[in-house]
Amino acid sequence: MKKDVATVLLELRADPRFLSGITAWHKTPASEGQYSPMPEGIHPGLRDALASKGITELYTHQREAYDLIQSGKNVCVVTPTASGKTLCYNLSVLDSVLKDPESRALYIFPTKALAQDQLAEVVDLKTRGKFNIESFTFDGDTPPSKRRLAKEVGQIIITNPDMLHQAILPHHPTWVKLFSGLKYVIVDEMHGYRGVFGSHVTNVFRRLARIARFYGANPQMIFASATIANPHELAEAIAGAPVAVVDKNGAPSSEKNFIFWNPPALTPDGSVRQSAIDAAAKLASKFIAGGIQTIVFARSRIAVELLVQYLRGSYRERLQKDKIRGYRGGYLPNERRAIEKGLREGDILGVAATNALELGIDIGNLDCAIMAGYPGTIASTWQQAGRAGRRSGVATAILVAGPGPLDQFIAKNPDYFFGQTAEYGLINPDNPYILGEHVKCAAYELPFRDTEEGSRFAGRDVSAYLEHLKYQDIIHPSGGRWHWSSDSFPAAGVNLRSASSDNFVIVDQTNGAEVIGEVDWFAAPMLVHEQAIYMHQGQQYHVNRLDYDAKKAYVKKVHVDYYTDANLAVGIRVTSVDKEDDAGFFRPRFGEVSVTALATIYKKMKMYTNENVGWGQIAIPEMNLHTQAMWFTLPDEIVSSMNPRLVGGVLSGLANVALNIAPLFLMSDKSDLGVAVEARSPFDGKPTVYLYDSYPGGVGLSEKAYSLLPDILKASLELISACECGDGCPGCVGPPGESGEGVKGLCLRVLKAGV
Repeated sequence: MKKDVATVLLELRADPRFLSGITAWHKTPASEGQYSPMPEGIHPGLRDALASKGITELYTHQREAYDLIQSGKNVCVVTPTASGKTLCYNLSVLDSVLKDPESRALYIFPTKALAQDQLAEVVDLKTRGKFNIESFTFDGDTPPSKRRLAKEVGQIIITNPDMLHQAILPHHPTWVKLFSGLKYVIVDEMHGYRGVFGSHVTNVFRRLARIARFYGANPQMIFASATIANPHELAEAIAGAPVAVVDKNGAPSSEKNFIFWNPPALTPDGSVRQSAIDAAAKLASKFIAGGIQTIVFARSRIAVELLVQYLRGSYRERLQKDKIRGYRGGYLPNERRAIEKGLREGDILGVAATNALELGIDIGNLDCAIMAGYPGTIASTWQQAGRAGRRSGVATAILVAGPGPLDQFIAKNPDYFFGQTAEYGLINPDNPYILGEHVKCAAYELPFRDTEEGSRFAGRDVSAYLEHLKYQDIIHPSGGRWHWSSDSFPAAGVNLRSASSDNFVIVDQTNGAEVIGEVDWFAAPMLVHEQAIYMHQGQQYHVNRLDYDAKKAYVKKVHVDYYTDANLAVGIRVTSVDKEDDAGFFRPRFGEVSVTALATIYKKMKMYTNENVGWGQIAIPEMNLHTQAMWFTLPDEIVSSMNPRLVGGVLSGLANVALNIAPLFLMSDKSDLGVAVEARSPFDGKPTVYLYDSYPGGVGLSEKAYSLLPDILKASLELISACECGDGCPGCVGPPGESGEGVKGLCLRVLKAGV
């Protein structure tokens, strides 16, 4: 029987089991919009096209953005999901191209799906206004004939950072019309350009600006972003120029229920709870059974595949299992496009997804968004919650807390979430590993000059990089310029989305040899080691062989009642200290470190119950990582009062909490950071906790953590103090069997003394 969201919510309210786990129920009433008149002088065709869609005036933030763009400023629009950010830039771009056919615009979206959405929007306006603008997507799916047309006549080119990096900038002589007439560069989903990806993309935009100047252009940059704490700082770091921020939302909003739910405890002290995946699947099945289109977000690929299996298992009509689908990185492009289409057209009723569907892709009339675990940042949580209710009057979002420290902190302190601004977006484009790769790409695109000014890239002296490239016989100086002299194509070797360019391909040998997905180099030891269970679209695959040198994992379909989870052993060595605070209680330091990581064993975890039903050893080479870290030590007076055998447990407990709490203060995923402990640090012999960036060279996360350590430790103290367990659990310092009896109390004593 088909139901609406309000009916299912009433049923949940009547369920004492559900009601007892609610820690927050925020109901946001519908609000009216604030409007400004359409600007005078807009091209008549564009005005008519907008009017045919019912747009005769603008939201106030749209008009503010338009006025700033017309004044020649770079602009960043930061408003909630479904607030009309697209029109903030489309209005100026389309008006400009209609009035001056020689002007050009370059749209950058992080995914092909978003690019296709934007093209459809432009085509719709063209049809409605009966005018012509030559607009093209330019990505890996664009056929050769369309690519030629895009270069010759394209007025709006819609692409992604990867194509700009590999297919447009290195071949700029074939894009003369684009670069010589380039007036606007649109950067949507700016908040996604953080960490390694953001650091790479910033350098791509530096190369873009360099080429545009060569052709006599100086384009304005227009950013659109979800809410983050530092939009002004991030936009200016990416643009390399001043940016005006528009952040007062004038769009109306629909009614939304946002519920925080902590699954029921399975032990009297609350130390063991129902898993977030199992709980989220059961909640989602109630909405799906009522015919309500629902999305369930999960934190990992494995979690997505488990959710698909659980949801299909709850769906009675087995022949309709395709109404439940998964969506994550590693799926092939055609598969992802089919899922997006199925969601828009209503053929798919439920989807389990990673944050790949967090972005503003048009995926239809979703009325319910459920998060299986805290997404990791306040910004991502609002983005995922915003996927529901984009077109309907009433919607709901439910955050199902996991057992980890961060989830439990958020669940038990909902006011902290609702009272906080979003986190910081951090990038480090001058990371020597990343910058060096893009200097190489820039040298291929245009020669550097053999002068002080000519050997600068984005204002930075890169002569040392040029000398290094000369030593490698990649470039050579001649006639006052550094000329490319290698047969290599440098952009092909730089993966923007990873610090490593090596991905492992997954080959299904069940019936022949079919490529079904890929995983990055850092994830491979954990996901596709030999004997692992790799999961894809709810199907289990057994990894029969991992060819580490060829970067291929060979798998076959299986049907088993378990999945695998790998352990990683980490060692760390300090190579330099850049900042230190000897006056601080914990004597925090920041600097460069060398990290060694080795996947050691894997566990077989039973479906639904998560029981450990077996284990095995992993034989994969050790990974080495040179990166940045912050670390703090336990004071001698505290350590001397402890039982020596508990020191390691205290360090592990503090590290467990710090690793989970730090993402609250950094715009990062937990996986962007690593943690290690040393009972006797090789650096100074003291018990030490290390928090490091999980990427070569570092991206600024641990440096930010160094400056915010007092806040991180204060929140850690609040989390442990509020935990109801007796002597440790997965929601705070870890289970007592792993850390040692009395560790929770010792961690509290340490933090109280220092905070």
